[in-house]
Amino acid sequence: MPVSVDRDPSTAPTPPSRIGPPPWVAMYHSVGDCSHDPYRVTVSPRRLDRQLGWFRRRGLRGVGMRELLAARARGAGQDLVGLTFDDGYADFLTHALPLLHRHGCGATLFVLPGRLGGDNAWDPLGPRKPLLSAEGIRRAAAEGIEIGSHGLTHVDLTRADDALLRAEVNDSKDLLSDVTDAPVSGFCYPYGKVDRRVIDTVDKAGYAYACATDPGRLAGPLALPRVHVGERDTAWRLYLKRRLHRSLRHPVEGV
Repeated sequence: MPVSVDRDPSTAPTPPSRIGPPPWVAMYHSVGDCSHDPYRVTVSPRRLDRQLGWFRRRGLRGVGMRELLAARARGAGQDLVGLTFDDGYADFLTHALPLLHRHGCGATLFVLPGRLGGDNAWDPLGPRKPLLSAEGIRRAAAEGIEIGSHGLTHVDLTRADDALLRAEVNDSKDLLSDVTDAPVSGFCYPYGKVDRRVIDTVDKAGYAYACATDPGRLAGPLALPRVHVGERDTAWRLYLKRRLHRSLRHPVEGV
């Protein structure tokens, strides 16, 4: 994967020379009431508490993506799990953050600077969930949470024309840097959808890494696979997902 000359070397994990299995990265969204959740993007605080406890009892610690990839670059990090929260829901501060602190975990929060203080209007079936404001994002960052871009407005980038694609990728990075007064090194593809054109645009924008869902042959530092974790994921289901991940026979270059 080519490296953009615009990338800030202080924020980019040093790429390892080896090839290994992809890091285990959990994909969360909202943390709150699950009574009406047609897209299964919500986990209750009680369930998240149990899931984080399950990780810790097995010697695993949840961290943000930048920390996870830096450890992997050193040949370490086998006891780390990437924790990512997509969309930047306001309930992250009220429900997720206290639980992360309780269990000694970090996380990466992927937000939409084009919808600050808005809601998840891209989900036609609802329910409407408020998103973090700029102040909420700054608070999360001050509490040690890594802030990454999820694009500007949550559109399928594989269907965007070139101008919209560049705006979603480049402008979101610049806006978030202004909000947090810090470099932004991570990107997350809305809906997890990605193709080579989108990856190349993210690379040229100077991101150090990017998260997808199941990128297949495109998997690499700019298309990292993740596993969905939701309300139905009990200890037994987490065990099975962890075991399946450890049995992967398709290594990913660069991570």
